[in-house]
Amino acid sequence: MVCRCEEVTDADVRDAVRNGARDIDAVKRATRAGMGLCQGRSCPTMIARILSQETGRPVSDFAPSTLRPPVRAIPASVLGATDAKKARRRAP
Repeated sequence: MVCRCEEVTDADVRDAVRNGARDIDAVKRATRAGMGLCQGRSCPTMIARILSQETGRPVSDFAPSTLRPPVRAIPASVLGATDAKKARRRAP
């Protein structure tokens, strides 16, 4: 298992590379690896190793995947709230 959050296997990543994915972001788009709850904290390293094995390029050739901001902004008042009820009332 390469990406536990999205249940992406080694075979899924290899298939993506064989179908044209040439960098970590392309594998991410093809498989959703790195798009789960952990936001790609561990799988990009494994994806880079697989890309290296499949393409013959060194692991250092593969830049880290692009980070994306959250889908919607979270007000600072929600982050600083100590009372859960207050936080829910302030949330968008």
